[in-house]
Amino acid sequence: MRIGIFDSGIGGLTVLAEAIKKYPQGEFIYFADTGNVPYGAKSKEEVKELVLKAADFLDKKHINALLVACNTATSIGIEELRRKYDYPVIGMEPAVKTALKKDDNKKVLVMATALTLKEDKFRKLVHITGGDSRVEGLPMPGLVLFAEKKNFQGQEVEEYIRNSLSVFDLKEFSTLVLGCTHFIYFKDLIKRVLPDNIDIIDGNEGTVKNLISKLGEDEKEKSDKDKIEYYSSSKDFLKGDFEEYLSYLQKEGSV
Repeated sequence: MRIGIFDSGIGGLTVLAEAIKKYPQGEFIYFADTGNVPYGAKSKEEVKELVLKAADFLDKKHINALLVACNTATSIGIEELRRKYDYPVIGMEPAVKTALKKDDNKKVLVMATALTLKEDKFRKLVHITGGDSRVEGLPMPGLVLFAEKKNFQGQEVEEYIRNSLSVFDLKEFSTLVLGCTHFIYFKDLIKRVLPDNIDIIDGNEGTVKNLISKLGEDEKEKSDKDKIEYYSSSKDFLKGDFEEYLSYLQKEGSV
C-alpha cells in the first residue's frame, strides 16, 4: 500500500513515525510544504489552495490512501479532498473526546494553531463531545516556528511555553491536548513545565489506527528506508533533514 502523508512542514513526521511503527508494511510518500509554513497564520482561502495543491502532488504518486497530518489543513480542506478522491482520505483532529473522558469535572486545554481553534470544525467537535463549558483553546504559533528551526529545547522555548500557559489557572485542568503535530516535538518540555496533575495527549495514534482500519490488513513485510519517499516545496529541504527529524523523535521517545 502506498500512503501519501502531508503537512505544512515537519510536524507530520510525528504521524509518519507512528505509521511506520503501526503499519511497517506500508510504502510512505511524505510531502512537507515547508515553502509555505506555517499554515495557521494564513487565511482560510490560502490554506485551502495549498492543501489542494499538496494533495494533487501526492495523488500523482499513485497512492492508495492520503493522510492529512495537519490539524489546520484538515479543518480547512478535508471535506473537499474526500469528495475529490476515491481512496481513503484520513484527517487529524484534536483529541478532545478522549481528553474529556479522563475527568468529568476538570477542564481540557487544547494547544493548536489560531486557525484550527477558530474554525467551525473545531467548535462543532467541542460541542458534540459536550465540552462547551470545559474546553479552552490556546494558540501557540511560536512552537511551529521553533520546530521548523529544529529548536526543541532551551530557555527561549521554555519561556514561551511558560508565558503562554500563565494566563490559565492550571489547577482547573486535567488534560492538555496537543492539537498540532508540530507540538509533539515539545512534549517532554511541556511536561516539565506543567504541574503533575495534567496529562498530555495527542491524536496521532488514533489517526494511524483509523488509517489502518480503512486500508485493512495485508502482508506484514517490514518497510525500509527505500519505501519512504520525501518531498518538500522548499528546494533547500533535503532527505537528510527529514531523517534528522525522525531520528530526533525516535531518540527522544516522542513517538
